[in-house]
Amino acid sequence: MTAKRQNFVRLTLTYLVVLIMFVIILYPMAWIIGSSFNPGQSLSGSSIIPKNATLAHYKELFDTGKSNYIFWYINSLKVSILTMVFTVIIVSLTAYSFSRYRFVGRKNGLMTFLVLQMIPNFAALIAIYILATLTGLIDTHLGLICVYVGGQIPMNTWLMKGYLDTIPKELDESAKIDGAGHLRIFFQIVMPLATPIIAVVALFSFIAPFADFIIASILLRSEANYTLAVGLYELVAKQFGAEFTTFAAGAVLIAVPIAILFLSFQRFFVSGLTAGGTKG
Repeated sequence: MTAKRQNFVRLTLTYLVVLIMFVIILYPMAWIIGSSFNPGQSLSGSSIIPKNATLAHYKELFDTGKSNYIFWYINSLKVSILTMVFTVIIVSLTAYSFSRYRFVGRKNGLMTFLVLQMIPNFAALIAIYILATLTGLIDTHLGLICVYVGGQIPMNTWLMKGYLDTIPKELDESAKIDGAGHLRIFFQIVMPLATPIIAVVALFSFIAPFADFIIASILLRSEANYTLAVGLYELVAKQFGAEFTTFAAGAVLIAVPIAILFLSFQRFFVSGLTAGGTKG
């Protein structure tokens, strides 16, 4: 087989794999979007391309007399934004400490983070519930934020530390010679250079609360405090009159803030993920 033929076969197989993955990803998305425009509440008569498309389900979501969707959306945005802010701050300080300083327990601390990131949050549901009960954080967004931030620290610390290790320490030493302190080096030299990995950590920590259902359903009790995942579940968990198409409309709108944030940070992702994932 000639080199030209080998390249053609390799390119064909590559495009074939990409096409298959594209269909696998796009097909369920197309069903969700199509179902959100189908009339009625049942999925049995729904189709990807609705014959009588309607915006009734979207209007129902924003009708405060029929649905608390707006409040759930606001709750999710509040929890996600605060989780993102606190995660970025804590992870940046922690990763900088592990990357730049040598102290007793540093290696054991990194190994502990490595082990912790292998254990999902829902594996500690009983402990989380007991702690939230003892601290009075049941049915509060503060308790939910604390759990989310704590769960984001191990993995993101390793990711950001790997990136900070690629920033030359000679920059720190030069700044120290010029009289810069630790905080000035951190804020004015290291963090501006770490913008790509900060964007990656911010996106991951923003998405997590939107995607989580288990922890939110355990900690939140009142409907006014529900996040989108818990609130939308209530639409399809009813014994009678499960609102599947309204659920689909609500699920479509979840993607809006995530897509906006992704497009805003897109230029940072490739360099942030590759540099943070190749050096530990």
